[in-house]
Amino acid sequence: MSFDLPKTYDPKETDAKWYHFWEEGNFFRADVSSSKPPYSIVIPPPNVTGILHMGHAIVNTLQDILIRWKRMSGYEPLWVPGTDHAGIATQTVVERHLMKTEGKRRDDYSREEFLKIVWKWKENHEERIINQLKSLGCSCDWSRLRFTMDEGCSRAVRTTFKKLFDAGLIYQGDYLVNWDPITQTALADDEVEYEERETFLWYLKYPLVDGSGFVHIATTRPETMLGDSAVAVSPKDKRYAHLIGKMVRLPIIEREIPIIADRHVDPEFGTGMVKVTPAHDPNDYRMGLDHNLPMINVMTPDGAINENGGPFKGMDREKAREEVVKHMKGLDLVEKIERYTHRVGVSYRSKAIIEPLLSKQWFVKMEPFIEPMKKAVQEKKVTILPKSWEHTYFHWADNLRDWCISRQLWWGHRIPVWHHKENPEKVICYDGDGAPPEVQAEPEMWEQDPDVLDTWFSSSLWPLSALGWPEKTEELKRFYPTSVLITGHDIIFFWVARMIFMDEYLSGEEPFPETFLTGLIYGKSYWKKNKEGGITYITGKEKKEYDLGKPIPKGIHSKWEKLSKSKGNAIDPLEMIDDYGTDAVRMSLCACANQSPQIDLDRRRFEEFKNFTNKIWNGSRFVFMNLEGLESDELSKGFDEKLLALEDRWILSKLNRVNKDVNEALQNYSFDISAMASYDFFWKAFCAYYVEIAKPVLFGKTGSLEEKRNKQILLVIVLTNALRLLHPMAPFIT
Repeated sequence: MSFDLPKTYDPKETDAKWYHFWEEGNFFRADVSSSKPPYSIVIPPPNVTGILHMGHAIVNTLQDILIRWKRMSGYEPLWVPGTDHAGIATQTVVERHLMKTEGKRRDDYSREEFLKIVWKWKENHEERIINQLKSLGCSCDWSRLRFTMDEGCSRAVRTTFKKLFDAGLIYQGDYLVNWDPITQTALADDEVEYEERETFLWYLKYPLVDGSGFVHIATTRPETMLGDSAVAVSPKDKRYAHLIGKMVRLPIIEREIPIIADRHVDPEFGTGMVKVTPAHDPNDYRMGLDHNLPMINVMTPDGAINENGGPFKGMDREKAREEVVKHMKGLDLVEKIERYTHRVGVSYRSKAIIEPLLSKQWFVKMEPFIEPMKKAVQEKKVTILPKSWEHTYFHWADNLRDWCISRQLWWGHRIPVWHHKENPEKVICYDGDGAPPEVQAEPEMWEQDPDVLDTWFSSSLWPLSALGWPEKTEELKRFYPTSVLITGHDIIFFWVARMIFMDEYLSGEEPFPETFLTGLIYGKSYWKKNKEGGITYITGKEKKEYDLGKPIPKGIHSKWEKLSKSKGNAIDPLEMIDDYGTDAVRMSLCACANQSPQIDLDRRRFEEFKNFTNKIWNGSRFVFMNLEGLESDELSKGFDEKLLALEDRWILSKLNRVNKDVNEALQNYSFDISAMASYDFFWKAFCAYYVEIAKPVLFGKTGSLEEKRNKQILLVIVLTNALRLLHPMAPFIT
């Protein structure tokens, strides 16, 4: 037995060769008729127009490790791949492209024309993200690739909507929603991020109608005063008890509005008196309902002032703010202005400042789902790992408002509701293909609701719809509930919680018994102060040198921050794969995947595991090149226990122990432990000690020919077992 192996390991050649081999052999395809125990995962579907980022890389690497491990352990694994239509993100990307290339906006097309463009965009870009997943080594069953707007998933969405609608759990109504003025659509509460922003607190004076003086209010948004319908004080605030019930004249608009007492007012904020604009603030909205106040909307969908704004009509909200303050100063009604820091809602997609806006939207009633959702975790029907995230989950459930599911977009699942043009009370909800029979009979009398559903509505059905529900498919019978969900902890509300309550409601079973929430990846950013007193981030080659260990000069500062292109600390997994090889990237991510909410990803990790893959290559190469005289039939008989030396018994003991440790670690989702245990065994126990001790016997300096044969057999056995341990994490080189 002899081998001729090159001296250096080339991951690019190896990766491409083996992935092609696996695909050609259909090794990733699940057999629904198999007698093996089932094991299934549905991929968190990436944005169809997106590219692979480090969040995708770690989540999909960990899923692939489990799938390969279970495949090797005698299970029948199914890993369902798919992509998400990502309504807001995809439509925004396409609109920007059209504006840049053709100078056209969405409204320059008919709805049908625009959707044709988006579908074509989807077809062109979907293959890119799939190929990137393949480059990561993902052993998905590509024959079962799904898309959240394919025929099957669309049927699942319509079926679910109608079931909820018929049960009275979906309703349409005027409600104060989170409005994104850039994408011009409503957002759910958990699609809003909050940031600290520097602004001002304006102290304004409103004259009392009876001429007895002024009331003094404080606000961070003077432009919304145009929609004020009251001034409010706390009922516990004795300073203003004598004013409750009096009327004030709203400056500029000259509307008379009452002074009310309400528990939502904080007497410590500003003057203890606040303006009430029910159509533009969540607290004010609740006060408006409680006191039956007029809901006066002064904003257009793009964040400009509408006809209710008097002389400021047509101005954007920032310009209107300046002009309102200027006008109030001219009336001598600005008492003072103070610097102020407060939390501002920002769209998670467009990063626009959210405008609370009164709007007609579709909602899911959440009250019936809160207790089942909590019980699923309390009764361990679903185990959340790490356990520390349970508190966050329960806090979210206890503070749920109804879920706003309509979006003012064209790309997405059209709401399957038709309205009668002459009789608003006549509404049809239909879950079939196309229009309902009544609409087909009188098409001129009906129109379909123009809105589409929130992307997370269809995503919440993913474990069911990806397996074929509502059809009773063989995949659904065999592989649902799925075995585990792995995803980032940042979408525990967007996705994880919604799958738990929605899929249990539809099927009677929770979608997975366990969910492992990975930490978010942070990278090292470096900066220095500039002449203006601000900071300048260091990027490019200089930053890379610091990352790889070059001494950092005085005056350069650094810290771990969420990955960001603008801060120069973004790490492109595709670039890392190109530089270090897929196995090194996967091992690095696995070794970092502890149960912390923050993963500090040091680029030197990739260098470390690139060296490790070379160690695997050279350690294996040494064994294979020192099997002279050993025949295949001798190898198949195994080793002779009588000839085992002390070092042989030691390495077999170490091998058994690390086998147990790695399997237990994977069972407990302790990926970092599994990576480092297999790393330490191969590098330290096997290469550094056992191979070195075996050399004198292999080279004929000590021992008999029989002992040499036994040592060769042992080397092959230990090596191949070590490679099997590493295979789920480093599949190509092994």
